Amino acid sequence: MAVLDQLEPKNVFRFFEQMCAIPHGSYNTKAVSDWCVAFAKERGLEHYQDEMNNVILIKEASAGYEEAQPVILQGHLDMVCEKAPGCEKNMAREGLDLAVEGDYIYAEGTTLGGDDGIAVAMALAALEDESLPHPRLEVILTTEEEVGMDGAMALDVSPIRGRKLLNLDSEAEGVFTVSCAGGSMAACGLPVARAPFGGDILRVRVEGLTGGHSGAEIHKGRANANMLLGRLLRAMAAETELRLVSADGGLKDNAIPVAAEAVVAAADGRKAKAASERMAACFQTEYRRSDPMLTVTAEEAAAAWLPMDASSTERTVCLLACAPNGVQTMSQDIHGLVQTSLNLGILKTEENAVTASFCIRSSVDSEKEMLKDRLACLLAQLGGRVSFSGEYPGWAYRPDSPLRELMTEVYREQYGREPKVEAIHAGLECGLLAGKLPGLDCVSIGPDLLEIHTPREKMSISSVQRVWAFVREVLKRSK
Repeated sequence: MAVLDQLEPKNVFRFFEQMCAIPHGSYNTKAVSDWCVAFAKERGLEHYQDEMNNVILIKEASAGYEEAQPVILQGHLDMVCEKAPGCEKNMAREGLDLAVEGDYIYAEGTTLGGDDGIAVAMALAALEDESLPHPRLEVILTTEEEVGMDGAMALDVSPIRGRKLLNLDSEAEGVFTVSCAGGSMAACGLPVARAPFGGDILRVRVEGLTGGHSGAEIHKGRANANMLLGRLLRAMAAETELRLVSADGGLKDNAIPVAAEAVVAAADGRKAKAASERMAACFQTEYRRSDPMLTVTAEEAAAAWLPMDASSTERTVCLLACAPNGVQTMSQDIHGLVQTSLNLGILKTEENAVTASFCIRSSVDSEKEMLKDRLACLLAQLGGRVSFSGEYPGWAYRPDSPLRELMTEVYREQYGREPKVEAIHAGLECGLLAGKLPGLDCVSIGPDLLEIHTPREKMSISSVQRVWAFVREVLKRSK
């Protein structure tokens, strides 16, 4: 039985619920892409689908709008898949378990994927609505946005005629986003050697952190579990001879990791545990407001591999203790805007190597290059390597924007106040699309979404209703 079938607007929530029934994490978007194509075929709409599973859907203008400039509605098909501790759902194969509480929709035990399923739902609802007068509608739904915007990079925009784009990938109602940072992914690798070492085998774990989006929430001072693990290992090594067996934490480059763990061999397990307890107290004091549920544990365990040798242990702990992370600079032009940051999102250990993946963001290209150089320099000194991928440009502010002016006019009438116009530190696909569509005029909006990229994610029903009414009116006036 549908959970959202009593909610208005019915078509928007119907499509959102249908999408939530289809697994659609990053790199698992074929099924949801095919669902969009089937939608277009059923309604006789012009449609395109590429090898990356990007989809373009086109509906010609309503009567009286034939001479109007086309409007592009844009969002992405993939979602970040995160689960609460103890949740056994296989998000690669199972749909989400939606629930409603008061004004909010959430998914039990997992992320909701409102980022960016609500964009897809609104776009399909707009295409289906025969009562909605509109210019030519061009819907662009990309893939792998959450893991580097690979879909937008590969997108062939030749079917697109429009140069006005309404991006529906923002998470705060009443905010018009008009500029964003560029970014890059850094994959750091350290080779490790292993050797026998007598000692107590312990599993140390940092967990219960708040986490969040590494762009939108990097400025909130939330702890990064991978970085805390580095501090913890460093403190333990100062008390007793230590060898690292493995260190792992985080699931996504662009999510602040909520948990990390290491298996170690300690010459004196009692001293190692005492060090972990002292660090737990330090962490809980430092992050008492941002991460009140933070815990540190150290328990006896078994090792799957031999411990790393002394050099490999030292180099790995050095990487975790010394790598740059978090906010690096704030904008001197826009108060409160993070200018440059990076996030150690994924830490993994294999038998012969440790890898650390960072998401780098900056609205200043030279500072982005500076961070890339710092990582390359550090890894070279540690005997490792770094490679970069997923480069995407920033989205520059456009002083003259007819689309923004129209949207501001509609917003004033519907809300009785001025919208907030701002730049953001998180990445959006607008920069990539602006590079492919010269002269593009774009604005990003969306309904209220809270705690995105975490299992606590929820979406406001009333906000969706207001934003949908706003989008409809903007389309009506785009004549």
